[in-house]
Amino acid sequence: MSPANNYKDAVLPAWKNFIDGKNSGVKLRPQVNESWIRCRKNNVNPYNDALHHQLDDAVLNKLLAEKEDLIIIAKPFMANLYEFVRGSGFVVVLANEHGCIMELLGDANTLNNPLTNNFFRGASWQEAEAGTNAIGTVAAIQSPIQISGAEHYCRKHHGLTCSAAPIFDNRRQIIGILDISGASHMTHLHTLGMAVSAAEAIMAQIDVRLKNRELAFSNNRLTNIFNTISDGVLMVDDQGIINQINPVAKEILSGAAQDALGMPIERLFGSKAALARRMLYHKERYEDVELIVDTKKGTLHCFTSGEPLTDEQGKVIGGVIILRPIKQIQNLISRLSGYNATLQFDNIIGESTEILETKRVASLAATTSFNILLQGESGTGKEIFAQAIHNRSEQQNGPFVAVNCGVIPRELIGSELFGYADGAFTGAKSGGKPGKFELASGGTLFLDEIGDMPFEQQVALLRVLEEKKLTRIGSTKVIPVNVRFICATNKNLLHQVENGAFRQDLYYRLNVISITLPPLRNRSKDILLLFTYFLEKLGRDRGRNFVVGPEFIQFLQQYDWPGNVRELQNIVERAISLTETEIITLSDLPSEIYMSPKAAHHPAPLPSQTLDVTAIRKQQRQLMKETEQQHIFAMLSKHGGNVSAAARELEIARKTLYRKMQS
Repeated sequence: MSPANNYKDAVLPAWKNFIDGKNSGVKLRPQVNESWIRCRKNNVNPYNDALHHQLDDAVLNKLLAEKEDLIIIAKPFMANLYEFVRGSGFVVVLANEHGCIMELLGDANTLNNPLTNNFFRGASWQEAEAGTNAIGTVAAIQSPIQISGAEHYCRKHHGLTCSAAPIFDNRRQIIGILDISGASHMTHLHTLGMAVSAAEAIMAQIDVRLKNRELAFSNNRLTNIFNTISDGVLMVDDQGIINQINPVAKEILSGAAQDALGMPIERLFGSKAALARRMLYHKERYEDVELIVDTKKGTLHCFTSGEPLTDEQGKVIGGVIILRPIKQIQNLISRLSGYNATLQFDNIIGESTEILETKRVASLAATTSFNILLQGESGTGKEIFAQAIHNRSEQQNGPFVAVNCGVIPRELIGSELFGYADGAFTGAKSGGKPGKFELASGGTLFLDEIGDMPFEQQVALLRVLEEKKLTRIGSTKVIPVNVRFICATNKNLLHQVENGAFRQDLYYRLNVISITLPPLRNRSKDILLLFTYFLEKLGRDRGRNFVVGPEFIQFLQQYDWPGNVRELQNIVERAISLTETEIITLSDLPSEIYMSPKAAHHPAPLPSQTLDVTAIRKQQRQLMKETEQQHIFAMLSKHGGNVSAAARELEIARKTLYRKMQS
């Protein structure tokens, strides 16, 4: 008789006494004793000979689906165990963490054998159902255990020896139980060791599977990043051979990308490949080096960075080369440097016929690709119109770069506009610097005070306009640029052409569409509108509500405004800064306004009288209404009374047009 059978006979009297509520002198293992106590508390019937509870098909199928990965991993190890016990009546069982059987291997008569007929898929072996047993007790204590003979709480299992071990995931959470069960006289003490070893092997395989999944996930994530990153990426081996190219790099390289794979980096980058070689040979990373290379597919212009790749011993095994398109850098510089347009046509204040017509022409010109020349006196709002035109053009998503040709020193305007190469002159920035033409590529370049551009630079500007290419000072590389030009001047360029101060060919190249901005003195209806706008805006900024004295507006309307809208804005700012109250009087205005010849015959106002801004708003609304009606009637006349055509040009619905006509 085996040692296990002797131990069973020794435990049987203790079991009878425990079931009868008596105290026996046999010392039980603590795990067994604690399990028996749990069974008693759960009212487990030790004499119940019925088959164990079985899960219904739907619940079992759901369980098997949830544990599919564990079952797949465990099956080969269960098969190896079964080879040791085949033909002995033993079963190899895989249960979930609650003691429900999910998979088992056994002889053909397993289900008919009274000892093992409770081993079937869906059978519950938790202690509350089957009493003390290896599967249910492992579920309770989460440690390996062997339960033999009368140690089982239920009498129907006294002929069994069960050896079970828990299976944990990488978080040390129990996810399953592996069990070997058979007749107690056939078992051996090493059976538990076999179950523990198999469970550990299953856990090791789970870790391997998990790590493989993590590696696959990381690889997929890196691949996705590689393919979707906004920068171009080239991978090279330790010999400098290109072995991978992401989609953005293919786009940057254009047709050259077809030949890039498998080629040395020198054939693509020329002399600039020396940086990549130093990266591979000396582990020297480099960052944001400008790259302009002529390829057979065209000019490659970008910024490049490189990072060496090393193995565990620090040996360079390759490198990553980053390509950033010059347009991407230019857009970034534009955003950070304020090279963007914020003003729209709606920001141009005015309801006079003159300004409405100017806005209409400018709005139509914005949708073309032609160069535009804005002419007008200082302070008429030429840059506002330039920004509005840009924001309605096809270049609206590109940069808006404004250059005042009148304030840049004569000797610097060339480098400012065209840029310069590394070492072009004493004091030149290392690595060179792009000019305003390059920064504006893909957008709009606004050349203010174009009449002040030096004559010698006008030739270079004309060449850029005609060829859409430039060469930096001190360089021989030709850089393509795609720029929409808007120029502005307060001078009569035609007179300058006649005087030999401005090139005739450049004048006609710039003057494709000429727009003349009306001076404020010709927009008398807009003076009140602009004054009220500035007064309310500045009042809101300061948290104050300003009012003006009597005849104040009249003096404003009689003034000639040589500084135009800019002068009007400055006067409002001056007035609200000098007044000690919220009442603005003539004493807060510059003397030239109320001392002008037109105002000489008007007496000074009484200081006790004031005119509320509400009255100004009312007058303003009336003027706007009259102007709008005049504009509507002009459109109807233009289209021969066709309401639909007039509404389309006005960009409003027909119902809205009818309502405005009747108001």
